[in-house]
Amino acid sequence: MEREVIQSVGFRNIKKDGKITGFQMKIRLPYYRGVFLSQLRPGTLIVDGQRYEKEDIIWNIKGEDYTYEEMKTNYDTHWAVTTPAVLKVQKEGGLAQGFHDITYGFCFTSSYMPPMMQDTLDPDEESEIFMPEFGHHVNHRHLLIV
Repeated sequence: MEREVIQSVGFRNIKKDGKITGFQMKIRLPYYRGVFLSQLRPGTLIVDGQRYEKEDIIWNIKGEDYTYEEMKTNYDTHWAVTTPAVLKVQKEGGLAQGFHDITYGFCFTSSYMPPMMQDTLDPDEESEIFMPEFGHHVNHRHLLIV
């Protein structure tokens, strides 16, 4: 795995029945203990200025797909630091070949940290103040789809 949270390997379009139905990317968890899915607070994904809300993103952990709603009450599935998550987005035709600007952020709660959340990357939208040491990660990459 790469050091960056957003991985360059795994960024590609998704094909189903010969048609491109969306795109996917891999991210890693930068927290040494890992987290259960119920601890995750997914954020907004921005690709080339287009926003994809947390409800539009399917998380794949260890080969299983989860919606945001399913993750909120999943206390059994553990995301380990050594396992990348695959984020999938439905988008007819996927993304064009070439470079894309990607920004994604998420946070998580922990039993020994206050449960603060920020569900958006939009600074104009009201949200609680979030300190990086409480597990908030906003990441930016410029990646290629071939």
